[in-house]
Amino acid sequence: MSDETVSDETPHGAVRRARGPAAGTAALAAIAILASGCGGGQEPAAKAAPAGGAGELPQATTYTTLNDLPRDPAPSAAVDGTVVHPNEAAPVSAKPGAPAVAELPATQLKGPTWVPVLESRPGWRRVLLPSRPNGVTGWIPDAGLKTARSTHVVKVDLSDRKMTLVDSGRPKGTWSVAVGAQKTPTPTGRTFLLASLAPAKPTYSPLILPVGAHSDTLDTYGGGPGTVAFHGWPSTSVFGKAVTHGCVRVPADALKLLAKVPLGTPVHITD
Repeated sequence: MSDETVSDETPHGAVRRARGPAAGTAALAAIAILASGCGGGQEPAAKAAPAGGAGELPQATTYTTLNDLPRDPAPSAAVDGTVVHPNEAAPVSAKPGAPAVAELPATQLKGPTWVPVLESRPGWRRVLLPSRPNGVTGWIPDAGLKTARSTHVVKVDLSDRKMTLVDSGRPKGTWSVAVGAQKTPTPTGRTFLLASLAPAKPTYSPLILPVGAHSDTLDTYGGGPGTVAFHGWPSTSVFGKAVTHGCVRVPADALKLLAKVPLGTPVHITD
């Protein structure tokens, strides 16, 4: 297990690979979670327990549900590409200045946490969070944040079953992709690239790119939190079809370009 590889991307395009025990169990579990449900066709297992213990603020991760925070007020609106990374766990509030009800950790799935900014006020940033329910948002203090800007946007049209990668307002490519089946649809709205996972022994994809959204119809993928992801697929026959558990299967050339897209980059999924 100690040779598991995790690929982390910064908003400046540099790819860092951590190998050895530091990449460890969490990354391996995350890959297994995504592989077993979204891509592989297995039945979902029992729901994973939320992170955080008694007396602690819940962590805003893909494993948690945060019902005390507001939802995205404009899920179809564009954002300016501003992304932020907390240098240490940041308190998350429902309103600027309100008591914290969660914490946004500095890392997610063994990589740095980068989230898109939806709104700014003096001293505060409203960001999309990677937790359930989809589109959950929170306000975090501006102090202690690293700020960058992604020039990319990933657009997925579920009706046409197409994905388009845009950079600085210009399309870099459009591909036919496989999307969620009728009973397990890919969730719509705006989300973001959450992590980059490279399995040491890939089965169906050399890279798995989780986003900050979850299946609306499945509680879990193979025992995990039901996180939706972009990933490849060995057979091209699936592209252009609605056949997945909610993930978006993309061609190899599209996956290579997505691998270079900074974490925190907005993803817009429309029907």
